[in-house]
Amino acid sequence: MSTESAPGAHFLPARRALADDVYDAVLGLLMDQIIEPGSRASIDGIARQLNVSPTPVREALARLESEGLVVKQALKGYTAAPLLDSEGLRQLFEMRRLMEPYATRKAVGELTTETLAELEELCDAMHASGEAAQSGDDRFRDYRDFADQDAAFHRIIAEHSGNALLSDAIARLRSHMHQYRVYFKHGVVEETSGEHEAVLEALRVGDAEAAEKAMLDHITKSYTRISASLADADQHS
Repeated sequence: MSTESAPGAHFLPARRALADDVYDAVLGLLMDQIIEPGSRASIDGIARQLNVSPTPVREALARLESEGLVVKQALKGYTAAPLLDSEGLRQLFEMRRLMEPYATRKAVGELTTETLAELEELCDAMHASGEAAQSGDDRFRDYRDFADQDAAFHRIIAEHSGNALLSDAIARLRSHMHQYRVYFKHGVVEETSGEHEAVLEALRVGDAEAAEKAMLDHITKSYTRISASLADADQHS
């Protein structure tokens, strides 16, 4: 039996496209709380809902588990990760305040012209995403581009800290931040973009103290915004 494919066939890229599409769809179900925090994420149920086979759903959930958005339990399967409570959020940001400003200080002088340009492009893209979000109705879809750009901005800086363990620890902490996309408010986009630009300017001029301070200021303000949104959600729940 021949294993040759028909001319022009591209099975692997198509499969990759399907896997990415299913991942995006399942992520949307989690972020829009169609699958509520703490509830079961059934592979077969999601497959029926998306009209796909269970295989790409299983792959998507495994990927989401690595990102901290779902939890796999023996004999029970996957459940959507519960949102951190106010104390968990406080601890998360306490760790971020300890690590990220230091990583930013250490990155000063280690960023090439090309990397600084990449960070500037991310800042510009965040402005564009913010404008799109302000005119949209789909909270998760509107916020996703901005959140991905935000994560990239922080990741690139951490990767240039000269400490791979520190960079990895920061990346792991940021996986928890995905949960707070559900508290997105349009106004935070421009505020966050401005704070990123302050960090970038300090990095560009090589001022380590200013870069550290700007990152600390950004993380502190981010905590204030998210904790206020969490408190507001608790009052209306």
